[in-house]
Amino acid sequence: MDSKAKRALQLFLTFFKIGAFTFGGGYAMIPLIQREIVEKHGWMTDEDILDIFAIAESTPGPIAINAATFVGYRTAGFWGSALATTGVVLPSFVIILLISFLLTGFAEIPAVQYAFFGIRAGVMALLIKALWTMYKKNPKSYIGYGIMLAAFLVTAFMDVPVLLVILGCAAVGLVSSLLVWRKEGKG
Repeated sequence: MDSKAKRALQLFLTFFKIGAFTFGGGYAMIPLIQREIVEKHGWMTDEDILDIFAIAESTPGPIAINAATFVGYRTAGFWGSALATTGVVLPSFVIILLISFLLTGFAEIPAVQYAFFGIRAGVMALLIKALWTMYKKNPKSYIGYGIMLAAFLVTAFMDVPVLLVILGCAAVGLVSSLLVWRKEGKG
């Protein structure tokens, strides 16, 4: 087995583990993906993974699936992409399939309702941790803080489509970067 095929298989197993042991969806997987890809395997740097999360969030589809696809392609080409994506999706697919066959009225069972209450609290902690990690690694500027605040206010209190918010943030970031380049004499 060549090194690319070996890496593709490692990607499958890594993302299968992430998909199998993370509750709460794609955002809850962010710290686990970062830890596995950057810290444990060293396949990418923190800056690379931040870029991938930004792209994964900006493209259609769930962030964890998009991130798995991008990480897989970047580290092992097409097969890495296909196997990483399959690995992250397969556990949820199997679990949902089993639940749909085995349990009717699953959500009405009091013990399950209490369990999901606890799971939601844990997911919130994972989301806050992911936000904090990304905040620490991102470059800080008044323009960045302004874009973040404006995006939050527009999405939280107005009925503006998220796609327009993302495009607006990208446009403001692009214009501000061009202005800084011009001011520094680089453009």
